[in-house]
Amino acid sequence: MTTTTLSHTSTVRWDGGDATVAFAWAEDEPVHVASIGVDGRTVRVHAVPAVEIISADRGSVPASYRLVHSEIGAQLRYVDHVESRHGMTRTLRIRQRAGGIEAVLQLDSDDDVAGFRAQVTVTNLSAEPLVLFSVASWAMGFTADGSTDRALSGWQLVSGRSDWLAEGRWTTTALEGPEFPDLAENRTGHNPRGAFIVTSDGTWSTGRHLPVGIIANDELDLAVAWQIEHNGAWRWEIGRDTAGAFLALSGPTDVDSAWSLPLGTDESFTTVPVSVTLGRSRVAAIAALTDYRRRTRRSHVDNARMPVVFNDYMNTLDGDPTTEKLLPLIASAAEAGAEVFCIDAGWYDDSGHWWASVGEWLPSTTRFPGGLAEVIDAIRASGMVPGLWLEPEVVGVDSAAADTLPQDAFLQRSGVRVVEHHRYHLDLRHPAARAHLDEVVDRLVRDFGIGFIKMDYNINPGPGTDRDAASVGDGLLQHNRAHLAWLDAVLDRHPELVIENCSSGAMRQDWAMLSRLAMQSTSDQQDFTKYPPIAAAAPLSMLPEQAASWAYPQPEMSDEQIAFCLVTGLLGRFYVSGYLNRMTGGQRALVAEAVRAAKDLRPIIATAAPHWPTGLPGWTDRVVSLGLHAGDTDLVSLWQRDGEASHVALALPHLTGRDVTVSTVFPADLPDWPTEWDATSGTLTVHTTDAIPAARTFRLTTPLNPTA
Repeated sequence: MTTTTLSHTSTVRWDGGDATVAFAWAEDEPVHVASIGVDGRTVRVHAVPAVEIISADRGSVPASYRLVHSEIGAQLRYVDHVESRHGMTRTLRIRQRAGGIEAVLQLDSDDDVAGFRAQVTVTNLSAEPLVLFSVASWAMGFTADGSTDRALSGWQLVSGRSDWLAEGRWTTTALEGPEFPDLAENRTGHNPRGAFIVTSDGTWSTGRHLPVGIIANDELDLAVAWQIEHNGAWRWEIGRDTAGAFLALSGPTDVDSAWSLPLGTDESFTTVPVSVTLGRSRVAAIAALTDYRRRTRRSHVDNARMPVVFNDYMNTLDGDPTTEKLLPLIASAAEAGAEVFCIDAGWYDDSGHWWASVGEWLPSTTRFPGGLAEVIDAIRASGMVPGLWLEPEVVGVDSAAADTLPQDAFLQRSGVRVVEHHRYHLDLRHPAARAHLDEVVDRLVRDFGIGFIKMDYNINPGPGTDRDAASVGDGLLQHNRAHLAWLDAVLDRHPELVIENCSSGAMRQDWAMLSRLAMQSTSDQQDFTKYPPIAAAAPLSMLPEQAASWAYPQPEMSDEQIAFCLVTGLLGRFYVSGYLNRMTGGQRALVAEAVRAAKDLRPIIATAAPHWPTGLPGWTDRVVSLGLHAGDTDLVSLWQRDGEASHVALALPHLTGRDVTVSTVFPADLPDWPTEWDATSGTLTVHTTDAIPAARTFRLTTPLNPTA
């Protein structure tokens, strides 16, 4: 870090790996990002205050829908900055004040990551109350300094939408266009009032939009990627000013999610964390974000082991497990090479209606005449780790726990417990709620030796709770943070326990959850032909080794269809289901081949960065691809979902000019897809067959130190 003074302007340069951020300030100006750079290339950017605060008594100037250009943000003035180091992580804290308000921007950066994590802490130093409406965790300009009406020229936005069964649908759009029309706002003397705003509310943090995005300009060789690391409400926005454009990232706000917070004298509030990475291209920025995720992920024995999981739910038992149904599946899963067997929903239910009976988590006596232990022992005797499905945060309206737990242990509105789809929602700020869940997890681990939990989450209780909270959104934020603290405590007590993050598929695939949990169910999609775009896009939101995309082959499928299903899960955390016990010997052998391939690929997947040789997948694309690059190896899965045999060109620019050897990882015994490598253009051409649907996974190897 270096500090300089030029005339009346001071600057501090902050290096995060190959990324550089320079802050500037003056006696009459707040701290702002003055320039950003990566790999030695630096761009001076449009200036907006780095800290933006909107309160009840001080809003925006001019009045707007934005997070930025707040009155307090413009009034803040530099006090000091401090740099410190802990291991490989460096921290920069910049302190500013505006009257009785103190704001500290903290950046944490790893030596090997081209980016940083940012948070802001606001403290009220005055005797008057400060009522916060929003505090941005990060704000920066990104267009070249001095650009005017064409500030967004050349810039593109990569953003994602989600829905149940249609997770991670990504699009690339030009920022200069309908979202930012020519306003001639320069004649008004003010900046515009609008912005491109993306929000999420409630607890399905990725149920509609994704808290991850990229802005890129190929002419500038610059891309900025970000993620908001929160399991509740959040907001990101891109706006154009008269002199440039900005990006702002935030947790809950008053206008979007009913969040407000009064701070008394000496009281503080810290925003949700966000992270920002830089690269010379979109793929490079995502590679840096992948590096960041690996650096900030909770240490766990499972991170390296990545065991193959068989789960009985998807397109198989569908929440109706019994001893009779499970024992043949257990034997077949073990034969195929699975290392974990998870009994999914319904194992606790005697009524036949498992949805509304969740909450006590006591094993069913009707489903398991010999006791659940008989099935668990069979899993263990087959050489697999036993697992169970839980949806811990909810209590069904028909569960005894709904009556035994105190009223205040649930999310409430005006004293009434919130009900969504026949479930109450626990408030994890309450000690009785946490004690109940601790007893459940500890009992299952102690009594049954459970080593794997599929942690599901199938309702969204809305904007929050007004019990013991300054606002509905404040109650939800407190609950969100209590939930993360509860997860940390569970993993501290049970360091060998592997927890899968599931939420009606991937309705809560944010980094606050994923930084703690081993793997993420990427979807509940049951149509195997619709799954490839979800699986291929998953590494934009999570680590490749966390992405558990269902591979659920069935006995009525052809060999090509079975292989298609298995390829869908191969370049991630291999997650298998399906009636393996009803398959022919040849079909089971095909599944076992895929399991062996998945185990062989684990060391590569756990260190690789994603790329997309045919572009980011579209929902209806005929051809979908996903690539992973690590050292001298690239893995590429290619799905052909429709049409006829074709010649598919895979763009691999990072291998241009290099010798490449191509081999088929899986399937080995189905018709070969011939390939041709063009080193000059960095293009691999794959000649597919007429089989529809069909898929293949390839391995590309190249010398690490080419002579060319």
